[in-house]
Amino acid sequence: MAVDDEHFREFVETRYMDLLRVAYHLTGSAQDAEDLVQTALVKVMRRWRRVDDPMAYLRRVMINQHISSWRRHRVHEVVTSILPDRSGRDMTEAVTERHALYEAMRELTPRTRAVIVLRYVVDLPEVAVAAALGCSVGSVKSRASRGLARLRLALASDAPPPVPAPAAASPAPTGTTTMTGATP
Repeated sequence: MAVDDEHFREFVETRYMDLLRVAYHLTGSAQDAEDLVQTALVKVMRRWRRVDDPMAYLRRVMINQHISSWRRHRVHEVVTSILPDRSGRDMTEAVTERHALYEAMRELTPRTRAVIVLRYVVDLPEVAVAAALGCSVGSVKSRASRGLARLRLALASDAPPPVPAPAAASPAPTGTTTMTGATP
């Protein structure tokens, strides 16, 4: 039993930040991410001897836990746009873009968000995402496609509309009709 405890402790020490990163992308909040990782670790600790692939198992536990809590508590937090004063380089644009991305991610369903996080943040192949979520590869592909489309739409609506470039005037070839109907 002490050997299993030592393996679990080593695993947590080496992979905690990876788990926290995945949880943060799932929840969008540092505090919720820490809670999610702790809850998942407590659940997995009880079954540690029977777990073959701990990272995959923990990601699955975190996703299931997050979906369950999302269903119970559909309350949205309001994040303010006021940033504290800091010395150094200006990170306003990066923070604004990241904030817009997290807000767009919050609008996705938990399963679609899980697909996006596992596929593009954790960089798992579609087959591994399907195995982690217990669904087909086709379901992963369609959820990823629809999720990315919704993210693009949400992020595009935040951006100012593009300014059309002026059309370059080119003379019409000899013997062709122009817009006015006259030949040159």
